[in-house]
Amino acid sequence: MCDELTAADNDLHLAAGVTRRGFGALAGAASLAALLPAPANAKSVKGRDVTVTTPDGSADAYFVAPDSGRHPAVLVWPDIMGLRPAFRQMADRLAQSGYAVLTVNQFYRASKAPFVAEGESFDQPAVRERIMPWRAALTADATVSDAKAFVAFIDAQPEVDTKRGLGTTGYCMGGPMTMRTAAAIPARVRAGASFHGGGLATDQPDSPHLLVPQMKAQYLFAVAENDDQRNPQEKDKVREAFAAAKLPAEIEVYPGTLHGWCPPDSRAYNQPQAERAWARLLHLFQTAL
Repeated sequence: MCDELTAADNDLHLAAGVTRRGFGALAGAASLAALLPAPANAKSVKGRDVTVTTPDGSADAYFVAPDSGRHPAVLVWPDIMGLRPAFRQMADRLAQSGYAVLTVNQFYRASKAPFVAEGESFDQPAVRERIMPWRAALTADATVSDAKAFVAFIDAQPEVDTKRGLGTTGYCMGGPMTMRTAAAIPARVRAGASFHGGGLATDQPDSPHLLVPQMKAQYLFAVAENDDQRNPQEKDKVREAFAAAKLPAEIEVYPGTLHGWCPPDSRAYNQPQAERAWARLLHLFQTAL
């Protein structure tokens, strides 16, 4: 795991774990996302682009759900490369398993998604220079404000069963965002999952792990091996926080994985381990929502 203040930098670590090659935010991500198998007994789903009104403006997002009935909801926070074809594919897949899914562009204050052109990636200085100020502006308070608006939007959708708990997932910089969401809206958020999350336990007074006593959510933390090698104490602090709050949390380092190993358009994508983490996510949601 990595420090939240440098989460964007840690989104750079890929294949060898030592180069700054960054996430490949490829316009052809859909072809890579096709690696994602459909779930058994997949439900028919319908997706639509939506706009969510927040205190700071209008956020573009993607909403998808089974095309009949009402279902537990999931809020997805993408990694630093934002809402893009791979995350739409992941949302569709989750909806096929019976969930109503909102995947957001957390950088809506600065740009509509997708904001990376074909051939661009985060290792390129011009791309970093464009995105890093957006990341710096996305404070803890801004995240909480957005989370409340996103959950209110989700609960207003006819496909959502508000009598059941809501889940939230986050990738890289999205990991701590799920924790802030769970702490800010504990009556709704009953499950959270962080995949190669950055900055889950820091030495700052607003560290996400200090919010655990405010949560009512069960959790999954899928940790990249090279992130754990850089900061092995972080998972222990998270584990201690959940144990003290008597909240269930599955915290595991996935062997052979590198930061960014879950999205299928990442150069660090590790399909076998990503599939295992996805299965644990579905188990969590089936148990907690």
